[in-house]
Amino acid sequence: MGAIMLVDSHCHLDQLDLTPHQNDLSLALQFAEEQGVQHFLCVCITLNDFPAMLELIQPYENVSASVGLHPNEIVEREPTADELIQLGQDKKIIAIGETGLDYFRSQGDVTWQQERFRQHIHAAKQLRKPLIVHSRHAKEDTIAILREENASEIGGVLHCFTEDMDMAKQAMDLNFYISFSGIVTFNNAKEIQSVAAEMPLDRMLIETDSPYLAPVPYRGKSNQPAYVRYVAECIAKLRGVPFETIAEQTTANFFRLFVKT
Repeated sequence: MGAIMLVDSHCHLDQLDLTPHQNDLSLALQFAEEQGVQHFLCVCITLNDFPAMLELIQPYENVSASVGLHPNEIVEREPTADELIQLGQDKKIIAIGETGLDYFRSQGDVTWQQERFRQHIHAAKQLRKPLIVHSRHAKEDTIAILREENASEIGGVLHCFTEDMDMAKQAMDLNFYISFSGIVTFNNAKEIQSVAAEMPLDRMLIETDSPYLAPVPYRGKSNQPAYVRYVAECIAKLRGVPFETIAEQTTANFFRLFVKT
């Protein structure tokens, strides 16, 4: 059997702490590759930073990117679907997002967030590229908008999943995958662990969301793509299967969803 291959399906390479790697992204990626990580999806959260992010990852064949505006980012002018479609033309772009709803940090009227989410879905459908969805304290509205906008036509992923099996099932019914981050390794994440243990393996992705949410044993420290291995190991233990099973299936799932192999 060949080397284990993992994919970090959601990371922010332009925000990594590179001090352990001589301030060199290529060394951080090389370190991850030594842990078996073969592909990286660098996810956009602000359109102002998008050109620099795209330039940063351009030299790396095994790094893909998304384009989108995070639900918590406050901007003077909302991007239109047409503007997102223009930005999404680059061959490095394999997804739209991260987008979605986050009511944890946004109080009061959130219709602007919902409209932003809808614009991203419209762009994704036009481009035929999957969505990367962030949902926090917004379970019902996230599913409702995905349904209303027929997001099942293009599908995508609920990234950094922190909800229950009921939401996971509703999302999977809409042609979405469920992605687990380092949170699944936390002792107090019992509900998330039960979803990871029970859900269909052919709909699962894994991610770091680095530099955030480092898994045990690095909890509280800066995260990096190499640590996606700990997420896979934890899920393998929860499900009582070999690490290789989780690595191989989540990698196959990633390429089926995003690269349509």
